[in-house]
Amino acid sequence: MMSRPDKLTTLHGSCHCGCLAVVFSTDQAAGDIHPRACDCSFCQKHGAAYVSDPAGTLRLTAMHAEAVHRYRQGAEAAQFQLCRQCGVLVAVTFEHQGRLYGAVNAGCLNKTPALGASVPVSPQWLDAEAKMARWRQAWVPDVQWVIADT
Repeated sequence: MMSRPDKLTTLHGSCHCGCLAVVFSTDQAAGDIHPRACDCSFCQKHGAAYVSDPAGTLRLTAMHAEAVHRYRQGAEAAQFQLCRQCGVLVAVTFEHQGRLYGAVNAGCLNKTPALGASVPVSPQWLDAEAKMARWRQAWVPDVQWVIADT
């Protein structure tokens, strides 16, 4: 059974150079959050393991619009959000019926408080519809994107 803290757990992070920042809030205790380590070649090459909570919130902030590099691969349904300056993969998003869903690469989060152990996942074996259904269930809905210089 997951423990629930008395207040929200808010995790902050960024890319290496600080041009992209993330704020992820959830009512899960940090130790109960287990990053999902995707086994596709793209995520493996980036060392990505994702955290999300469909009842949580996620805000992605870019210091300027040109700081974000968006990349699609595989089924091209998901859009990976990388820093154009330092190359760090900070998040992955997916749009469905006007809603933006997302998950954060745990590797870009500040290490305090500590998260639970990573668990392997294999979405590459799912067809596109099954992937999107899973993302709608597991990812944060209504992701907020902020461009700081606008």
